[in-house]
Amino acid sequence: MGDFTFSSDFWSWWVIVLTVGNILGCWWLIVWTMKKRAGEAASGDVTHHTWDETLQEYNNPLPRWWLWLFYITLVFAVIYLVLYPGLGKFRGVLGWTGEVRYEKEMAQAEAKYGPIFANYAEQEIPALAADEEAVRTGRRLFLNYCATCHGSDARGFPGFPNLTDDAWLFGGDPASIKTSILNGRGGQGLMMAWEGQLGEQGVDEVTEYVLQINGREVNTELARKGQQHYQQMCVSCHGIEGKGNQALGAPDLTDAAWLYGGSPGTIRESIAKGRNGRMPAHKDFLGEDKVHLLAAYVYSLSN
Repeated sequence: MGDFTFSSDFWSWWVIVLTVGNILGCWWLIVWTMKKRAGEAASGDVTHHTWDETLQEYNNPLPRWWLWLFYITLVFAVIYLVLYPGLGKFRGVLGWTGEVRYEKEMAQAEAKYGPIFANYAEQEIPALAADEEAVRTGRRLFLNYCATCHGSDARGFPGFPNLTDDAWLFGGDPASIKTSILNGRGGQGLMMAWEGQLGEQGVDEVTEYVLQINGREVNTELARKGQQHYQQMCVSCHGIEGKGNQALGAPDLTDAAWLYGGSPGTIRESIAKGRNGRMPAHKDFLGEDKVHLLAAYVYSLSN
């Protein structure tokens, strides 16, 4: 509860009253249930509660040590709520917060591992990619921060590039890979939706032409009409021959590497609806030294 923000004093006091009330209620319940009552049989004696004619209940209260466990638990709860946040807006006398704990742990990690990454950062990416220890460390970074999108084997998923081949949207050289991780990719490389300008028929025609330059069997008449649309609307990004443009992040349409899938239906959807995948920037999160090593690992996957 240390990071929870209460929007009003009412809810803060609501939590305080409920929490303190429950602790006091539990304390009273234990005392009340263990209180000896008038006429109660002595410990070990029959209580005169009888079931099924002869089945009787003995008075065997909980052992004292067991009872004290409940009291100790309640005392622990009180001490915890005094020291740490848990009572509404009261933050505890220690001033603990999740942010403070996180920053402290990060500072400790930086003091321990920072020099290691700084040493790696002084080496060129191709050299690191040939260093087995550096690659193992880079792989651990990849599994922690990149595998969710690109997969543990780095072969990607629909919408997330395969990093083990040579089909790079923004370039596969060390500098380009590092830039992609540091600054992310987004505004460039976005595929706009063309259905509004082309109409359904026009989208079908461009789809046929894209399939044609990809080396597949197509309806030549539709492809011929699609080529005209392509030259008007697509050539500025994908090039006359459909080879793409890494400066813009425009993919090569002639190879077998399809980011969102290469079926006719998926290609048609990409043309009609557009694509807006984004690669988040990791510079502020990881720091340049770690990104340098991570880039070396990614570079090693296809080199």
